[in-house]
Amino acid sequence: MSTVNVKINGRPVEVGPDSTILDAAKRLGCKIPTLCHHDDLKPSGACGLCVVKVKTDRGIAPKLVRACCTKVVDGMDYITHDADLQETRKTILELILSNHPDDCLSCGRNQTCELQQLAADFAIRETPFHKNLKDFPTDHSTVSLIFDPNKCINCGRCAQVCQQLQGVWALEFINRGEDTIIKPAGDIMLNESPCIKCGQCSSHCPVGAIYEKDETMEFMAAIRDESKHVAVQIAPAVRVAFGEGFGQEPGSISTGKIYAALRALGVDAVFDTNFSADLTIMEEGSELVHRLTNGGDLPQLTSCCPAWTDYMEKYATDMIPHFSTAKSPMMMQGAVTKTYYADKAKVDPGKIFSVAIMPCTAKKYEISRDDNMQASGYNDVDLVLTTRELVRLVKRAGICFDCLDENAKADSPIGAYAGAATIFGVTGGVMEAAVRTAHKLVTGKELENVEVKAVRGLDGIKVGEVDMAGTKVKVAVAHGLANIETVLNEVRAAKAAGKEMPYHFIEVMACRGGCIAGGGQPYGTDDNVRAMRIKGLYKDDEKSAVRCSHQNPEIIQIYEEFLEKPMSHKSHELLHTKYQERPVYHK
Repeated sequence: MSTVNVKINGRPVEVGPDSTILDAAKRLGCKIPTLCHHDDLKPSGACGLCVVKVKTDRGIAPKLVRACCTKVVDGMDYITHDADLQETRKTILELILSNHPDDCLSCGRNQTCELQQLAADFAIRETPFHKNLKDFPTDHSTVSLIFDPNKCINCGRCAQVCQQLQGVWALEFINRGEDTIIKPAGDIMLNESPCIKCGQCSSHCPVGAIYEKDETMEFMAAIRDESKHVAVQIAPAVRVAFGEGFGQEPGSISTGKIYAALRALGVDAVFDTNFSADLTIMEEGSELVHRLTNGGDLPQLTSCCPAWTDYMEKYATDMIPHFSTAKSPMMMQGAVTKTYYADKAKVDPGKIFSVAIMPCTAKKYEISRDDNMQASGYNDVDLVLTTRELVRLVKRAGICFDCLDENAKADSPIGAYAGAATIFGVTGGVMEAAVRTAHKLVTGKELENVEVKAVRGLDGIKVGEVDMAGTKVKVAVAHGLANIETVLNEVRAAKAAGKEMPYHFIEVMACRGGCIAGGGQPYGTDDNVRAMRIKGLYKDDEKSAVRCSHQNPEIIQIYEEFLEKPMSHKSHELLHTKYQERPVYHK
């Protein structure tokens, strides 16, 4: 049976045979409340809010079913909203609230909390059940995330995303009965667990149990300090998500408005991480060409994602020789800010306070990862704020989003970027950008069609082949870390059998969809939102006058004036790093 015909509250709808009642209701625009359900994850029915009635020939079935995990049956009629169901759902919410703190005003999810919104929708003004609150210490052990198990509602979303999409298993259910709680195995601290700080747990948590460490006050303190020269960079993915905090559609390009907002906040210099994404391509692309022509370790794996780097150093240490030594664009930008820019602007690098606006919570960890992150002689990046934190800063400052200049420009000489750089924020984007420049480096000719469609889209693993003057370069792209093991195992199998490597170049991003769905992006990300943000980045690329990294005039300038050439001694000192095996569990 290719389709199934059912009724939702008497209204007919045709859906696929594997559709759930929740899917069918959504098809008709009927909203069934949920807390545990997320489109990225397998339905569990844990919260019970989505219960519905089943209407049969003999009347209403005595048992309520959970719409999120019950498949539709052809010819059936489902009742999703009536007085009884509303009362049942209200009681479920009241029971959840009886175990939940009421400190909404100081919660990291205030006004973005799904439980808070449902309590408002159901007009819950008092809870009839006795409060039975947990008494766990809040976990501040990581530099990226705050974990407050007292607010956990046991929906399981964080554990699911950590285990199923990321393959990390840092979180799971422990204990039984009313003592059940989600925490790292062994009831240890988050920083002692296999956690890679990707923040997908916080993005998928419906409440304030896990959220990013807020450092906006440190940022404002730096601005108030007249002895500091505050220089800020913004990542590619931020520009297509920032506007969501002000009512814009996902994918709306807000680059100029972000520049203008940062200047309104009082920063001294505004740069763009896209510049150093172009710089990354020059270094990483040259490294790939060197490996292809000089017999280096292949395949080469990308190194822009700090959560993936952390994962590799814990779970895939046999791949360290394959990892590109190029730092991430954020760290490269920090290094050239405190060297090249400092010299050009006649600013004491010791007074520069380097800030990065990122879509990623793992970036907060990356800046202190090891001594390689102080290549300039100082901390290359002093502070990382997420997209969500920037939205809060702008709102707090009373800045009118609609009044901001959408045509504002970044400062020179490390602010201009090519279209290749902006697609760094999407899965496949690093690969596509690298291919555009690697083709030029290998063949001496520009790639005729710069759009490499084979590596685009939301398939978990994408493979393709690029012809570089007769050399067939095989590439693979994986996003959502659980997918990378499939690709890595292909490489391991070929290596063990002494066969030709299946790929020459592999791109990995920890989060599904890439940085556009990073752990620090606005809440509510699903594949529809991902697609809209992805479309925005490709649009930014398409409208760029310069599409390839090696054509960026400011990139040409920095090599001529400062770095000499890609893979030079100076670029190695500033723009490259090393990797080491790290324990999965920290003591």
